[in-house]
Amino acid sequence: MQLSMKNLSILKWTLAVLLIAGGTAFKFFEPKAIEVGKPAPNFKLMDYQGKMHQLSDFKGKVVVLEWYNPECPFVVGHYKTGNMQKLQQTYTEKGVVWLLINSSAPGKQGHLTKETAPGVLKENNVKATNLLFDHDGTVGRLYEAKTTPHMYIIDKDGILVYNGAIDDDVSTKGGANAKVNYVAKALDELLAGKPVTTATTKPYGCSVKYADKVQ
Repeated sequence: MQLSMKNLSILKWTLAVLLIAGGTAFKFFEPKAIEVGKPAPNFKLMDYQGKMHQLSDFKGKVVVLEWYNPECPFVVGHYKTGNMQKLQQTYTEKGVVWLLINSSAPGKQGHLTKETAPGVLKENNVKATNLLFDHDGTVGRLYEAKTTPHMYIIDKDGILVYNGAIDDDVSTKGGANAKVNYVAKALDELLAGKPVTTATTKPYGCSVKYADKVQ
């Protein structure tokens, strides 16, 4: 039995509505890519020396992700006081992997290359484990990184246990007036086998200088 042109049009229209509705429902119930208490999304990035790394390579270790823009006044403040380097050295000596992620796109503030990165790292006396390039912003957007610095902590099982600010001093003074360093507090608890008591805070700093989205 053949469908009439009128019935065929109605069928096509109905299918289109169902597909649109289904797509909307799927997006509505789609889980967030980044969520404290859930596995941290895996990613692959190249470091400033040209070597590829995956987050999964560090399973079994605590990992800190620090979104890094060396020209951002908030970042400058933390490195000028030595606050950030002290944290990096203290915890990497305890076996923590500390990764800087540079999501500043070419032509944007704080963009680093394999040629410029070594000098910047040396000048700022960086004590992190490595610097990774995310110049197209894929990983930054995956993690919903909003500021520099924006800090994340991942436990030995690959679970995200902290997402937020470095401390409660929302200024460019590099933590000089901080009452609580959230990252240090979370790492101390984690390394002591305790749950992280403050798992999320509001990050502060410069906006991440992402590449302009293609329309």
